[in-house]
Parts: sequence; C-alpha cells; structure tokens
Amino acid sequence: MTTLGADNLDLTGELVSALNSFLADRDEGALATVLDRLPKPVRLAAQHYLRDKCAPVLGAYTECGPVEVVREAVYFGGIDNEIEEYLEGAYTIGLGIRMSNERKRLGGVGWVIQLLSDEVSVRASAEPRTWAVPAEAKLLETWTSKQHDGAGPVRGALQVAEDATAQGRWVRIHTLLHSRYDVDFEGSGTSEFVVDVFDAPIPLGGDL
Repeated sequence: MTTLGADNLDLTGELVSALNSFLADRDEGALATVLDRLPKPVRLAAQHYLRDKCAPVLGAYTECGPVEVVREAVYFGGIDNEIEEYLEGAYTIGLGIRMSNERKRLGGVGWVIQLLSDEVSVRASAEPRTWAVPAEAKLLETWTSKQHDGAGPVRGALQVAEDATAQGRWVRIHTLLHSRYDVDFEGSGTSEFVVDVFDAPIPLGGDL
C-alpha cells in the first residue's frame, strides 16, 4: 500500500493499529489523527487504498462494531409453522436474519437461514436494504413489512416469499432497523423485514 521513510518508522505500529481499527469501526476521525502526522504521499496512498480496496460491506457493521454470524446455516424443507416460529423467535430477540430459497438436488425447494448477532440500521431516507443485491440477478420486486396487511411482519414476509417461490423465482429475505433519522448507526427506528424477488430461477443448493 505504501512505505514509511526512516523519519516515520516510529509511527509504524500506530498506523497499523489505526488501519485495523478503521476496518472494524469505520471511525475516520481516529484514523485521520494518525494520517495527519505522516507525509502527504503516505497519507494519500492509505486513503486511496482504503477507498478502492476496503469499501465497507453492506450490512456488516452496527454502532457497536462488526456484526457476527450466530448460526451459519439452518435448513428448512419448506414454509410452515416450524419455520415461522423459528423466525419469530429470532426476530423477537433482535437477531439479524438472512434467508434464501434453494432447489434440492433430490427435488423440491428448501430454505437456508443465517442468523446474525444484530440488525443493521439504515438511515431514514436510505433504501431499506442491508443485504446487497447480487450482480448476477435482476431484482424484480422488493417488499417490506411496512406494506404488510396486518398479518404480522414474519407472516407477511413468508407469504410473499411462498408466492414467488411457487412461480419458480429466487427469493431472499433479510431484516434491518430502519432509523427515524438520517444518521449512521442510529438505533432508534422500526425493525423491518425485506423480501427481494429476483427475475432468476431458484438456485441449486447443496446436497440436501
């Protein structure tokens, strides 16, 4: 990324620590206090590298730091009371949810669910999304639980997902905290389900 000259070698440890901290919490102010003490070429090289190579991953951070995976993958055979109760439980205690349908190799469609340590917040005016749309698929429709008809956010999301799956569409569901304010990582807001329906066939899963 860059090279420190002999006059700045004593700042090596501090720079490495600041860069590692920035990747975890995206605190530009703390990083700037170190970069401002370095020569301009070093400062620019670090800033360019972070901008071009270390762009923040959507849905990876909250105001408390990185979001961790609590359960990597839980598989369900279909949309029924069991999967609804599982999602209701995770949603009630504030875990982040990511869920996708997939074709089973032996026939039929199943669902894989990943649980995260927290829901990620988005600004009030931002698109309600903390799971990036994959480049390989065209987004056909996005539904949020703000649109639900009174059935409840979990039931509403599952109904949309079930209907799209019946049409052979790839579906992904995730949760987020929609802030009341246009401030990064603001924890005051409404918890929502987001359902993405893609103009793409349901992908083939593992060996299930």
